[in-house]
This record gives sequence, structure tokens and C-alpha cells, in this order.
Amino acid sequence: MRSRLRLTTWLYLSPLHLLLLTMLTVPSLYVFWLSLNESSYGTGLTWVGLENYWAVFDDPYFWRAALNTFLVVNGVVYVELLFGLALAALFMSGVPFRGLMFACILMPYAISEVVAVLVWKMMMDPNIGAIARTIEEMGLGRVNWSASPTTGLVLVGVINIWTHLPFTFLMIYAGLLAIDGSLYEAARIDGASRWQRFLRITLPLLIPTLLITLIFRLIFAFRMFSEVWLLTKGGPARLSEVLAVYLYQHGFRYGDFGMAAATGWLMVLGSLLLASVFLFAMQRSMKGGE
Repeated sequence: MRSRLRLTTWLYLSPLHLLLLTMLTVPSLYVFWLSLNESSYGTGLTWVGLENYWAVFDDPYFWRAALNTFLVVNGVVYVELLFGLALAALFMSGVPFRGLMFACILMPYAISEVVAVLVWKMMMDPNIGAIARTIEEMGLGRVNWSASPTTGLVLVGVINIWTHLPFTFLMIYAGLLAIDGSLYEAARIDGASRWQRFLRITLPLLIPTLLITLIFRLIFAFRMFSEVWLLTKGGPARLSEVLAVYLYQHGFRYGDFGMAAATGWLMVLGSLLLASVFLFAMQRSMKGGE
């Protein structure tokens, strides 16, 4: 009976497994094979082994893109996590016009990412942009993000946070709703302050949710492309490139498919390494909770 149930389960799951194999596994293996070959437009594959990987490691633009990616991803994810936690805690404590406020927070998810970037680009235009002109008139200086890679990457981070904050907020808000309210009531009776209740009840019970949110956001942010490409195209002088833009440049501008494929696999390994750290931490926290 158990073997029949197991066979039935596998039969029900087989379409999903077939879809994953077709859409993810096979293309990934082909990209890995491509990374071991030299290829360009109109040419066949020439086996070169690990030379594409050595070429990537030997390219200073790769290391610049990797550093930019590391800085932007960490800045975006942790700042966004704090904003999401603050908003979720605010909603749990009660806010006026709750439905309207909820809709405002979720609004960025209803807008295409490309449209959002273009709107931000228009609003931050140093000459005609409403936000840029307001910042300048407040005496904070001219926001010339197109000429400054640092300012450009900061703007990329702001846009990325604005675009993906709804996801972080929803994850944390759902985690807060899952906490038993009787724990807060018991702590309140015992005389615990609001800050103590947050540190002793909310934060420990919310750690698995925070870690899952971090894993997803790190992976999503690690492959950011449209914000950088639509704003700066990696300029000036390729100083604001991130890894996804670096891959695109080599694959479609320079026609070096092997090097682009190698960059893609290095990005996969990097995101897996980042995710594994938080998965290990999540596993330890869940075991500790048992």
C-alpha cells in the first residue's frame, strides 16, 4: 500500500519534475558546457577548458563589477529588511486608513520594473527631474548620478529597495501574524516593556522568517540588471557595472559567449554560497527552537 502511494505521488509530481528538468536543468548544463568553450556570433564551439574562467578572473572589470555587486546587494538587502520590519511592526500596532496604507506599500509590485526605473530616471534627471530639482533647491547639491558611479549605484539601490520592499514587508508581516498573541499578553502581565517584548518574543520567533526573506532577497538582488542598465549602462567608464551587466556586455556587445557563460556560472556559485550561509543559520535556529 505504501509503495503504491509513493508511486502515485511520483506520478503526480512527474510533470513538475519534467518542467524543472526542461526549463532549468538542461539550459544550466548547456551554459556550463558553453563556459568551457570559445564561441561567438557565426562560429562553432572550440574547447578551451577553464580558460574562460581564468580570463574572467584576470579581468579587472570583473572584480570591479563584483565589488559593486557586493556593496549594492548588501546595502540594499539589509536596509530593505530594516524598512520592512519597521513597516510590519507599525501595521501590527495599528495604523489609520489601514487598507489605503496597505495598497500604497504594495503599489510598486503592480508596476513593471522597467517602467519604474524609467520613471525614477525621469524624476532624478538633474535638469528637469522633480526629485533632483527639489534636492538641489534644498541646498544639498546637484545630483549628477550619470557622471558619478557612486551616486549612480546609490540611486540603483534606492530604486531596488522601492521596487522590492512590498515582498520583504509581506514576508515579515506574515511572520508577525503567525506569532501567538497570548505570548505578548503574558509578557505584558509580567511587566515587560514594549522593547523587551520585541527582543525576547518577536525577534527570536521571527528569525526563521527573516532568514528566508534574506535568502530570497540576496538571490534576487544579486542578479539585478535593469536598474543599472537603464540608468547608467555601467558607465561612466564601466565603473558602475554589476555582474549581470558585465555578463550582458561580454555576451551581447562583445560576442564572447564562453566568457559570458563563465560569468553566469560564477554568479550562480556566488548566490548559492550566500544562500547556503543563511540556510545553515536558519537550520540551526530551527533546531534550537525545538
